[in-house]
Amino acid sequence: AGASAFALKIDFERLAKIAKSVGAYLMVDMAHYAGLIAAGVYPNPVPHADFVTTTTHKSLRGPRGGVILMKSEYEKPINSAIFPGIQGGPLMHVIAAKAVAFKEALSPEFKEYQQKVVENARVLAETLVKRGLRIVSGRTESHVMLVDLRAKNITGKAAEAALGAAHITVNKNAIPNDPEKPFVTSGIRLGSPA
Repeated sequence: AGASAFALKIDFERLAKIAKSVGAYLMVDMAHYAGLIAAGVYPNPVPHADFVTTTTHKSLRGPRGGVILMKSEYEKPINSAIFPGIQGGPLMHVIAAKAVAFKEALSPEFKEYQQKVVENARVLAETLVKRGLRIVSGRTESHVMLVDLRAKNITGKAAEAALGAAHITVNKNAIPNDPEKPFVTSGIRLGSPA
């Protein structure tokens, strides 16, 4: 479970029940939502998932890197799989930067920032709808939204290039049943973190 362009809240508890009912594990990638989750403004998958992965940059505002969280019974096999085969020596400056990011994520200022990120996304989505664009999910409950550009007769690729020229970073993104090719798309993904 996890998403990069899904704007609504994910029901991790429900997904865990479904996984358990069929004897499956639940693995969640919360990279795009980690900062919101740390601030308590988005559902936390950790109590429900067997494994959770995240980057430490993006909405968590730390250095480039990652974290794997897991239930204790999986610690030994995961650690053995990661070190020394996949990851070599630790980079202490990156570990220190992660510690700073985690400490900042505990602050009231970080929570306030994440609340404003979600509020800004909501206002942006509402404004785009008023200006004739469609938000694929109808609204946003997080910091991202997927915008259908077909009403403006522009492709995601063209919008990404035009906005990029104005120093506004977006990603072209396919929409459900997209008639355009994957490298062209009919949509863009917008996010509100600074």
